[in-house]
Amino acid sequence: MEAIKVCESSGYKVSAAVVDDSGVLRFFAKGDKSTIHTKDASFRKAYTVVTMGPIFKFDASSQFVERFSKNPSPPALASLPNIALLPGAVAIRAKGEIVAALGIGGAAGGDKDEICAQAGLEKIIDRLPR
Repeated sequence: MEAIKVCESSGYKVSAAVVDDSGVLRFFAKGDKSTIHTKDASFRKAYTVVTMGPIFKFDASSQFVERFSKNPSPPALASLPNIALLPGAVAIRAKGEIVAALGIGGAAGGDKDEICAQAGLEKIIDRLPR
């Protein structure tokens, strides 16, 4: 909810999704007046981080986008179900492992979504096992 609050304070109408390490949706919140596509965008961004992050060693979807922007594989990766080559999600780690991811969809650009996702992570990070 913190991520939505931060985005709303900047005038962005977003939704938030948290998926577990199996890619299963565990939490979804649709922000006031966010559009319907924010549900899929937030889920797919979080799903990408939790399923691809451990393989390709990244904690934020922007890192995935950056890493593969010059690689010929992105079209193939983007064709996989639920993968989104967009910024806007961050990994949630416990004891050094990705256990979940928080994705945000709906701000005017994935970079803004990711700032809000990071704010949501910061709100809970001290409660995660180290």
